Amino acid sequence: MQQKKTAAIVVSAGAGTRAAAYGDPDTPKQYHRLAGRLVVEHCLEKFATHPEIDLIVLVIRPQDREFVQKNIALPDGVQVILQDGGAERDLSVKAGLATIPENFHLVLIHDAARPLVSHALISEVLTALRDHQGAAPALPVTDALWRGADGTVQDTVSRENLWRAQTPQGFHLSFIRSAHARATARAADDVEIARLAGADVRIVTGSENNIKITHPADFSRAEQLLKEEAEQTMDIRTGNGFDVHKFGQREDGANDYVVLCGTRVPHSQGLLGHSDADVGMHAISDAIYGALSEGDIGRHFPPSEAQWKDADSQIFLKHAVGLARNRGFSISNIDCTLICEFPKIGPVAGAMQNRLSEITGIAADRISVKATTSEKLGFTGRGEGIAALVTTTLISQ
Repeated sequence: MQQKKTAAIVVSAGAGTRAAAYGDPDTPKQYHRLAGRLVVEHCLEKFATHPEIDLIVLVIRPQDREFVQKNIALPDGVQVILQDGGAERDLSVKAGLATIPENFHLVLIHDAARPLVSHALISEVLTALRDHQGAAPALPVTDALWRGADGTVQDTVSRENLWRAQTPQGFHLSFIRSAHARATARAADDVEIARLAGADVRIVTGSENNIKITHPADFSRAEQLLKEEAEQTMDIRTGNGFDVHKFGQREDGANDYVVLCGTRVPHSQGLLGHSDADVGMHAISDAIYGALSEGDIGRHFPPSEAQWKDADSQIFLKHAVGLARNRGFSISNIDCTLICEFPKIGPVAGAMQNRLSEITGIAADRISVKATTSEKLGFTGRGEGIAALVTTTLISQ
């Protein structure tokens, strides 16, 4: 299955005049320094280091191109395209959308004035896009709201069901392109454009730290938040998983194939086990559990319980991945080695990577499936079964 490629548009084409008192009044706020870097550089770094972002489009004012090329350190590891924007925000977004290649499926649209966007928030928006045409972070309004005129309170506005919108706002690329092409009037943001085109947009819980720098005082707050963020040591964990299943005649009659890494592979015998005996997926799950100090599959899905008899092993893997995300970790990579004389793994390794990517939500190019033999030694060498050895890396978000 083709991996859904994701692009991020960082909209940096505004004049930013309300924050002018902080520095040079002729310099837009996104190009002011914040904790040693330009505001927009913080945004670019967050998207460039997220494992699911494959392309960044930085939309700028045409007159800022020379400044950007001379002063902004574009991140390594992901392609960054500079695109001239328009006179209004929606025109800038439309220009950014037109730059993204046709083989991309998802897009996140982010304001350059929000330098504290987190990996966790990016992941939450992308997860919501699995079931919705659009998704965006927001926070519920908690303060009392007034409507005023001439400096006096005229009315109180109910805050029920009111939300404070944030970015990144995510969409299926083809849909939001079409929505922008059909838009006939200015809109508050991309969510409004999407909704006018009939999209269902999921609200993802935003972050109080994901502030938009608008006024000079916002720089001081952002500086403090970035200082606190830098003081937090990144938690990088490595987990190992190992599993073995032997060949034999299965009770469920599935004896003309084996299931490896979620993929059916033709074979003369099945693999025996309490579940579907997917040795690869079991080892991957155990590696994730191990990195989290959460034991192994048996702790979470005891083989003594009949409900897990012949269970699809993706249940176990999805649970492990969900547990990692709930604990604040993203899975940086999975390296799986299958040890067997047969069946031959090479011809189906790519399909296994794509299937694991589909189940876990991790980019296929961060998943490795390979095979080796034991040179005719031991039970795998005698063709009695298959073993799997997995290493995975988890990074705190």
